[in-house]
Amino acid sequence: MQAENLFSPDYATARQRFCDAAEELGWKLESFPREGSGPNDELLLTDAASCPVEDRAKVLVITSGIHGVEGFFGSAVQLALLRQWKQHGNPAVKCLFLHGLNPYGFAWRRRFDENNVDLNRNFLLPGEVFDGAPPTYARLDSFLNPQRPPSRWDPFLAKATWLITRYGITALRQAIASGQYDFPKGVFFGGHQPSTLQPLLEQNVPTWLAGSQKVVHLDFHTGLGPKGTHKLLIDYSLSDWQRDCLTNWFGLESFEESQSSGIAYEARGGFGRWCVEKNFAPMYLYACAEFGTYGPVTVLKGLRRENQAHHWGKPNNPATRSAKEHLHELFCPHDSKWRSRVIRDSCELVNQAVAGLTAEA
Repeated sequence: MQAENLFSPDYATARQRFCDAAEELGWKLESFPREGSGPNDELLLTDAASCPVEDRAKVLVITSGIHGVEGFFGSAVQLALLRQWKQHGNPAVKCLFLHGLNPYGFAWRRRFDENNVDLNRNFLLPGEVFDGAPPTYARLDSFLNPQRPPSRWDPFLAKATWLITRYGITALRQAIASGQYDFPKGVFFGGHQPSTLQPLLEQNVPTWLAGSQKVVHLDFHTGLGPKGTHKLLIDYSLSDWQRDCLTNWFGLESFEESQSSGIAYEARGGFGRWCVEKNFAPMYLYACAEFGTYGPVTVLKGLRRENQAHHWGKPNNPATRSAKEHLHELFCPHDSKWRSRVIRDSCELVNQAVAGLTAEA
C-alpha cells in the first residue's frame, strides 16, 4: 500500500472510503447521525464497523477522530488495516472500528466539537464536576483565547518564550492542556455537561462487546512527541494484566503513564479512563496511540489561531481558511516520509495487539 493514498482530503471522502472498505470485507456497518453539518451541508455521522467472528471473547477496538482534525490520520490508519485484511484475511479476533468520534471537528478542521468541547476532557466520572480551571490557565486566558480575529502581527512567540522562561515548559503544558471548564470559547474546554458522544457509546458499546472477556482498545491521536515517533499513553492506574500486556506485546519503553516528566500530562475527563471504569469487559486495556508531528509551541500557536478564527473570524475569510488548513497540517503533516512511517508503525502496533490477544489463554 502507498501510504499517501490512504489519507483523504476531507471528512466526507474519508467516511465514504472507510464505509466502502468495511462493506467490502463483509463487516457489519452502523451509522449514527451527530449534531451539526459539514462545510458543504453534508451529514455528520459516527460509523461503527465490526467483523463477524464466532469467538467474541477477545476483541480489538480501534477508534479515531475524537479530536476532530486528528481524524485525517486515524481514518487513514483504519483504512490501511481494512485493506491489509482484505488482502490477507480478517484477524482471528473480533474487531470493532469506530470512525469519526468527533465528525464536526473532523469536517471543520477543528480539534473540538460543535460546542467547542475537547471531547477528551469531557469524560468525567460520577462525582466529578464540570467546573474549574488551573490557576495558571485562568491567568493566561487573554493570551490563550484573544477575542479578536487572527492578524498577521501577533507577538505569540515572544509572549510564549517569556511564559516558558517564567513557568517552565512542563508546568506550562500541564496548566494549559490538562483541561478547563470555565472558559467556553477557550482551548481545551471540557464542557459543562456530558457531550452527545457519551450516551451514544453507553447505549451501544455493551452490545458491540457482548460476550467479550478481554478487550484491547487503541485510540489513535497525533500532536504530541517528536515528529514521526509514537508512544502509548495511559491515563489510569494499570492492573497487573494491563501492564503485562503493554510490556510483553509492545515493549517496556513503548508506553508512558500520565505524568508531567514525559510527553504526557495529567488531564481531566480522559476517554481512556472512562472506558476502563465503565467495565465494558472483565479485562479492558485502553491505550492512546500518540504520534508526534510538530513541537508543542508550534502546535499551541496553531490551536490558538484556529480557535480565534473560528469564534471571531468570518467563516469564508482567507485568514479563517488558512488557520484551519494550517491546523490540518499540524496534526496530519503532508510530508510523505511522515505519512509512510506512521502508517507502518500504526499497523505494526495493531498487529502486535492482535498477536498478543490471539496468544492469550
